[in-house]
Amino acid sequence: MSAPLLVFGWGNLSRGDDALGALFVQQLSTLSGAATGIRVDFLEDYQLQIEHALDLVSREHVLFVDASLSCAAPFEATSLRASRDASFTTHAISPASVMQVYRELYRAEPPPCTLLAIRGMRFELGEPPGREALEHLAQALAWGQGWLTAPGSRQ
Repeated sequence: MSAPLLVFGWGNLSRGDDALGALFVQQLSTLSGAATGIRVDFLEDYQLQIEHALDLVSREHVLFVDASLSCAAPFEATSLRASRDASFTTHAISPASVMQVYRELYRAEPPPCTLLAIRGMRFELGEPPGREALEHLAQALAWGQGWLTAPGSRQ
């Protein structure tokens, strides 16, 4: 049985700041402890795939988390809408396209979803996340703890 909340981050741990989504999931899971275990599932992957639409089933809300080169520092949280975008037929797809796949599979609206984009600057292969990106991650984690505990904070 799925928990009502899902925190789903993705990224490549070997490409500098691209690791922010996966690190967010790992660290928020540790920070939240066992008390939230029945209320939230944590999932991380290398990239989004159409199969991830199945992870939205029976959720009340989903938080997608990824690194971004274009969001404002330290992070941005935005509500998502299901849509077919340019990524829909590519190997890795956007959260909005995952939601669209859900819509088409189940002929129903997906659960409310939020994208948490954490500002990164360096995505070089073999590099660790940069100091500034890790500071952005820390601020995003504080926001994420509020998202887990305060339903009013979910967009």
